[in-house]
Amino acid sequence: MKQEVHGNLTGLRDSLIASLSQLYLYEVDGDVFLPRELMQLLARFTQIMNREIALYITRDGEVVDVSVGTDKDVELRDYRLRRNAQRLSCVRCVHTHPNGDGRLSDVDLSALRAFRYDAMAAIGCKDGEPTFVQAAFLGENAGILMDEPARWYRTPDEAWLEQIYLSDKIVGWGEQEKQHGLKERAVLMGIESEESLAELARLADTAGAEVVGSFLQKRDKPDTALFIGRGRADELCRQVQALEADVCIFDEELTGIQVRNLEDILHVKVVDRTTLILDIFAQRASSAEGKLQVELAQLQYQSTRLIGQGLVLSRLAGGIGTRGPGESKLEMNRRRIRERMTELRRRLEGMEKQRELRRKSRERNEIPVVALVGYTNAGKSTLLNRMTGADVYVQDQLFATLDAVSRRIETAEHTPFLLVDTVGFIRKLPHALVSAFRSTLDEAALADVLIIVSDGASEEMLKQHETVEQVLAELGATEQPRIEVINKCDLGAAVPALPGAVMVSARTGEGLDELSARIAAELQKTYAPVTFFLPFSQYGLLGQIRPLGRVISENHTDTGTELTMIIGQADRDRLVSKYGPDILKK
Repeated sequence: MKQEVHGNLTGLRDSLIASLSQLYLYEVDGDVFLPRELMQLLARFTQIMNREIALYITRDGEVVDVSVGTDKDVELRDYRLRRNAQRLSCVRCVHTHPNGDGRLSDVDLSALRAFRYDAMAAIGCKDGEPTFVQAAFLGENAGILMDEPARWYRTPDEAWLEQIYLSDKIVGWGEQEKQHGLKERAVLMGIESEESLAELARLADTAGAEVVGSFLQKRDKPDTALFIGRGRADELCRQVQALEADVCIFDEELTGIQVRNLEDILHVKVVDRTTLILDIFAQRASSAEGKLQVELAQLQYQSTRLIGQGLVLSRLAGGIGTRGPGESKLEMNRRRIRERMTELRRRLEGMEKQRELRRKSRERNEIPVVALVGYTNAGKSTLLNRMTGADVYVQDQLFATLDAVSRRIETAEHTPFLLVDTVGFIRKLPHALVSAFRSTLDEAALADVLIIVSDGASEEMLKQHETVEQVLAELGATEQPRIEVINKCDLGAAVPALPGAVMVSARTGEGLDELSARIAAELQKTYAPVTFFLPFSQYGLLGQIRPLGRVISENHTDTGTELTMIIGQADRDRLVSKYGPDILKK
């Protein structure tokens, strides 16, 4: 049976490909690591094609795979003959370098670790002849055992074959698999800016990954199939291998097709920015409502990315050979996701009704709401703790807290209000999150006063502020009075970058008195205490006025009743218009 030659065969004559396929018939003696005749044969093929060639040879001397690459590299394949992932693969990889350099590259060594080859060998080829050969083997704790390059006709076959069996014993019984909880090694890829990649690195760190590489490719628009184009994807594959990464994180939202195509090329897990943020939310959610909201957001995102005709999911289609009983696995997954999303929405609607009852209770009692909004990690939770004495979880991480937290406090004039801490915003905030967290984010949309907290220590403060404005506009929170606050003034500039902003430090308490005064001034415009004086002749009005606000005090005198209460400006003006200004105490 004719064996297939893999790899980059573009432009090669059929006769040459047929000659390459004859390499499958070559048998290597059991006491030879790499026959001299085979090295010469590979060197001649390399000169003719000016491309790298890789052979995979078993311990029995059988050639089980032949692959062709480019003039710079060949794709190193995961070829295992042992099921136990802890043992060596029982296959040694031998490949050529057309530039005459027989030294192994970082990519070669990382492939040796990743695929657990018996050995990795490189043959330098020049003018159709082999030059130097270098071989490497796995040692203890994934270490590399490697000699200096040897002349092709002086390779120590016996010593190298002996090292394969020594390595198999060391690796098979001494090396442990990665322990649970060990950080994933992540490579970042973006097309926007270095600043956006730096933020992605912080997101990856928050999610528990170790960033080992970061790459940027400026593109006007993403490639529809691979997002970054085939050439850049091949280069990224080599970089991922060299850095021994476990996952590649893209700084944009990918389609299901793009994820699948990229994973086929990179051979590691591919994650986009949205999936990363959803993963962080899943880690951070603590309340029952928060967990349901995150699950709903994840399902909404996944439901649009189920792909048919893949290795796992099938699809329904028309025509001969496609008819049959039951539904495809793809359709079953879609149906289960739809059913689960319906159940989650039903449960969240029940929780939203409870939230609505609490809101109406606050409105009946005329308790104003002041919401802290801003970019993630701007210091909103720290500010809440400092102003109210609360003990909300605080950490120098993105999205440290997700659930809306409210605390009741008073101004210096004894006007009570609720200070609410909301989930932080971020650039490219996933639409699925905005939809799922709508009820929580509505705390900002329904607040009486917004405190927009900006990170004064960030060089990206103004861009982050623009993002906050965009999200607030999306939520419809554009009409409320606003107080601009620049936090971390002890770390950043002393001059406000936003006109009229209050400079504060939630950590030291600096500027909080001014902030409290600004909050009181805004609330005074709408929720200032009002004292009504009702003579006995108008005593019946008490029953109409009390339900309109929160009663602070009620004193009965010889001439009538003094009623002091918090009441909305509109209700106050309506009462004065209907009953005259005399109902107010002078």
